[in-house]
Parts: sequence; C-alpha cells; structure tokens
Amino acid sequence: MDRLEAFKSIAAQAGRGELTFPTNIDATLKLQRALCDPELHADSAARLVQAEPLLAARTVAIANSAAYKRSGNDVTHVRAAVQRVGVRTLNALAAAVIVRQLDSKITEPRLRAKADQLWKHSAHVAALSQVIARRVTCIDPETAMFAGIVHEVGGFYLLSRAAEFPGLLDGEPEEWIEYGEMAIGRGVLAKLGVPAAVMQAIEAMWGGMRALPPETLGDTLMLANDLAPVDSPLHVRPGATSRRSAATVDFIVGEGTLAAILEESSEEVSSLTAALF
Repeated sequence: MDRLEAFKSIAAQAGRGELTFPTNIDATLKLQRALCDPELHADSAARLVQAEPLLAARTVAIANSAAYKRSGNDVTHVRAAVQRVGVRTLNALAAAVIVRQLDSKITEPRLRAKADQLWKHSAHVAALSQVIARRVTCIDPETAMFAGIVHEVGGFYLLSRAAEFPGLLDGEPEEWIEYGEMAIGRGVLAKLGVPAAVMQAIEAMWGGMRALPPETLGDTLMLANDLAPVDSPLHVRPGATSRRSAATVDFIVGEGTLAAILEESSEEVSSLTAALF
C-alpha cells in the first residue's frame, strides 16, 4: 500500500468511526462523560478526578497557575483544585489526558519526537486561546482552551497509526491536509464527543482565514495557532502567517492593544502551558 492509499484508508476508517484507540482511553472517555453531567456536585467531581492520577495532577497544577490563582495561595489537594477551576475546566483537562493517552503507544523515535512537538504546540495554543478568549474576543475561555487542546487530535491519531505504514509521513505536509486532516480529524473529534461549536471552529482553522480583530471561537483558535511559539510538526495552517510575521500582529482592543495584553498575560500563558505539559 503506497502512502496516499494509506492516508485514504485511515481516513475512510475514521469516517466510519472505526478508530483504533489504546484501551485506557475508554475509561477516560467515561470519566469525561460523567464530568459533563450538569447535576454533578463538586465533591463528586473531585472523587472522579482523584481516580485518574494524571488528571488529578493536571487539575492541581492548573489551579495553581497564574490564570486561576487569584488569591495568591496554592491549593494542595484535588477537592480545593476542583472548586477553584470548575467543571468546565475539568472537561478540558480530561481532553488533555485523552490526547496524551492517544500518543502513549508511539515509540518509534522519529514519530515520538513529532508527537512531543505536537503536544507542545497544542499546549501553547490552548493557553493562548484561553487568554485571547478572556481578554480579547470575550467568549468562554474554558471552551477556547478545550478547543486548543483538541485541535490537533487528528494529528495525534495519525501519528499513533504511522508505524503501521512505513513512510506515511515522508511526503509533503499538504498531502496530510488534502487526504487526511479533515476526515481523520472529524472522526476522532466525533469519537471524543466534541461539541458542534468546537468542531466548527477547528474546521474553520483547517482552511479558513482569521479575522482581525478576532471575533469568534474559530478566529480565537486561529490567532492562537499563529502566535504559538512551537509549530505543528505536521503542517502549517493554510493562510497562516509566518511566526515572525505573527509576532508583529497587533490591533486595538478597548483602550489597549493585543501586544500589550499578551505582554501583561505572559505569566498566565506560561503557567497554563507548563501545567498542561
């Protein structure tokens, strides 16, 4: 099977919902669905989080990040962390655990390096999306962070399957966009139960042009993607500016500017990114 046939085969399977996931993802998906229950009490959420050590550690780390630590005091246990960040943030963190579980079986050194870079990129995009949503576009920051975490989940799935198809990623990045990104991405996002609004924002990023100043969740995600200091190892978003050019993007936001907001929020972005790592 040549490379393009392999792309098409993986994409077709994803489109039919025939996805090969590590077994531990099922338990985390069940946990994520439980966290989505609108009647879930904070104490119950804390017990669920404590059952997943990686999620528990991430929750405490996020709660102690500059973006959430308003009182200046660190929390040292899961229950206090859950109360501080809220259930919506827990859903985003559960998604982060799922993405990391998805790439856990990638062992071939070249693929492992790509997966590590892709996660660094995703963590930066998630942190930037949260801050841009809160300070610039005034949309829900937890949804924006969630979108940033999962926006490359199709790429993680592709990397997790690449060892089965030697040479799959040897060609031009555009082939991943043309033959795999949308079909594989949609399939994995659907499997994870990603809300329609988030899926639409991610699809807009795949081939869209962002508006300046940004207004929507899709614009927020695209701007964060362009500003991220670590690129995706799979491709550069169509229509994206170079990182050097992106760093010069600026516009008026209220009585300030984007550049000023990003400078003021640099500690928040750094601490969120570190907590997601």
